Amino acid sequence: MDIDGKVAVITGGASGLGRATAKMIVDHGGRVALLDRNLELAQETAGALGGAARAFAVDVRDAESARTAIDAVMEAFGAIHIDVNCAGIGPPGRTVGRDGPLSLDLFNLVIQVNLVGTFNTLRLCAAHMQENTPDNGDGERGVIVNTASVAAFEGQVGQAAYSASKGGVVGMTVPVARDLARSGIRVCTIAPGVFGTPMLAAAPPSVREPLVAATLHPKRLGEAPEFASLVRQIVENPYLNGETIRLDAGIRMQPR
Repeated sequence: MDIDGKVAVITGGASGLGRATAKMIVDHGGRVALLDRNLELAQETAGALGGAARAFAVDVRDAESARTAIDAVMEAFGAIHIDVNCAGIGPPGRTVGRDGPLSLDLFNLVIQVNLVGTFNTLRLCAAHMQENTPDNGDGERGVIVNTASVAAFEGQVGQAAYSASKGGVVGMTVPVARDLARSGIRVCTIAPGVFGTPMLAAAPPSVREPLVAATLHPKRLGEAPEFASLVRQIVENPYLNGETIRLDAGIRMQPR
């Protein structure tokens, strides 16, 4: 799919991977709807991107909030061609810690934001994508890119909730791609390694440095524009579908 002239919905679009992806879309002639819980930050990001970007408040966990936001996107832009789901949280917690078993409320929150929120958004976007005029001879009407994590495969100590949520995103990639194939909508997932996002930036050096050491090459944190570059490749390459792609400098996560 050619990005030029297309409309992209990006959850978690106010910062980190989502912001870098929004900039990439705008730089290549597209328009972006930044969906984020932090409306003020999303508005700042939209302002920095210029007239091709708009900010919308959303709680991706909530059906009505997401529907209201997507309806507002349709009213503002008239179509949705690309959906990139970057909204996510990753609070750590051992299954049984010093204070007892992990809070079920915390576990559920992570699942709701990372897994349910991803599906909630993509299902609403896909419903509008199927009405698009095909973009090419393959009958393509839309592209969905979800964000998992290498923790979906090698979760560390304290990542039971996070790994479960991201494993769910990986697990639904193929069946959702199969569901939407008849509508000409492709679905892929990116599983990033250790990236310099606000989530990891808040971690102390004692957490970050061993992760960098575990990468093969290059020995550094991933950069958000590198994530955005892979999103672009997925969108523009019509033969990528139903795939989860690791973007991780060869890291294989250790228990700690």
